[in-house]
Amino acid sequence: MTSLSDLPIRDDLRGKTPYGAPQKVVPVALNVNENTHPVPEDVAADIVARVAKAIGGVNRYPDREFTELRESLANYLGHGLAPENLWAANGSNEVIQQILQAFGGPGRSLLGFAPTYSMYPLLAAGAGTGYLAGRRDDDFELSPETAAAEIKRLDPDIVILCAPNNPTGTPLSIETIAAAYDAARGMVVVDEAYAEFMPEDAPSALTLLPGRPRLLVSRTMSKAFAFAGARVGYLAADPAAVDALRLVRLPYHLSALTQAAAVAALAHSDEMLAMVGEIRDQRDRLVVELAELGYKPHRSGSNFVLFGGVDDPNAVFEALLAQGVLIRDVGIPGHLRVTAGTEAETTAFLTALASLGRPDKARTSASVAGSGAADSVTVSSQS
Repeated sequence: MTSLSDLPIRDDLRGKTPYGAPQKVVPVALNVNENTHPVPEDVAADIVARVAKAIGGVNRYPDREFTELRESLANYLGHGLAPENLWAANGSNEVIQQILQAFGGPGRSLLGFAPTYSMYPLLAAGAGTGYLAGRRDDDFELSPETAAAEIKRLDPDIVILCAPNNPTGTPLSIETIAAAYDAARGMVVVDEAYAEFMPEDAPSALTLLPGRPRLLVSRTMSKAFAFAGARVGYLAADPAAVDALRLVRLPYHLSALTQAAAVAALAHSDEMLAMVGEIRDQRDRLVVELAELGYKPHRSGSNFVLFGGVDDPNAVFEALLAQGVLIRDVGIPGHLRVTAGTEAETTAFLTALASLGRPDKARTSASVAGSGAADSVTVSSQS
């Protein structure tokens, strides 16, 4: 049988593996930062009705400028944004991919601040763009001084800032974003995938857009909107930057059905976001109770918590999996990450973790409990 290594793929892709978290059927899945609350029934009914109406026209290509969706996004975001400031694609990963296709490419570079979202270097590689890893301050923080110094030291063509940062959950100050923009000579992308989980009085990078044509603010409907399966990401930027993305987008890249579903969800934004407060409560509960269990949770402005003090992350991961709880090993030594779920899901995780004992005893307990983990779940596809 032919293997990947037998095919004439690009040299810079050899040895790489596709992005993808384990996809396992378990009672409590808290590994990929989804909103675990279902879409409200009345909202789902409206979405279905609008998609059904759109079906009647699928013999024709969709509105390639997704005019109604851009108007809905502008109304949702506010900040004086107009439809021409908005762009959308099939998830924020595609938005970032289009940015790299337009402003990156061979001989150009993207700077991220490690550890950060693991898709950034993969997206950069796919666009033939070099990836640079800048350093952070202690406890995964990023100060204005450090951000500016790293940008000047590495001189990238594009800077990407994850705010709050994934996988650490670390909030990013508006001062750091402004300092990064002032220090950069090229485009600055702020990935605000988890922005809705920040405190309500925390300023968004959207407030910095006026007068900054090299700034792009990326968002998603996957997280706070509980719309991960619909695949809708978007950005706000100067109209000229939006025009640049038109040069690289595929024709009619956003289907009529996706547009209809997203417009319907945005029409119910208040109801769709009603569960955000509960998710914040469960996140804060995780921070408090993980510390009480003897772990070291990090500051989080997102819908997940990274916690340290884990002697053997793989053993603890497997032991929790054996109890039907799936979290994420993000590859940071001594750490694991857990999504804030419903109150019942959060309780199930904390109970399972407590059953392993204190962190200094959890390795032995986890090793024993994890021995049967492989038989306790059904594995579906893995991307």
